[in-house]
Amino acid sequence: MTDEPVELDSRRGMAAQKATDIRRALAEIESNAKAMRDRQHELEEQLLSTPAATWTEAAAKARYLLNLYAASLSAQDSRHRDLIAGVLDDFARLSATD
Repeated sequence: MTDEPVELDSRRGMAAQKATDIRRALAEIESNAKAMRDRQHELEEQLLSTPAATWTEAAAKARYLLNLYAASLSAQDSRHRDLIAGVLDDFARLSATD
């Protein structure tokens, strides 16, 4: 008997190795997605609990909401995408002058 672990992946066929790699990748993606949802929830709780103290902070909150809305738009909705891009540009330009 040896103290070194047996590498089972190398003893499997190519199809089994590929299936294992896919399962591992999916598990990692699901874990990352859950972590992202948890961080998003924490951010939204903070945004809800703390009122903006400045126009820059209010613009940051609005920027977050506009980006959420933009992500839900269909690819064909170019008019709303253009409006959002213009507002975000306005926020950046006006925040730079503060």
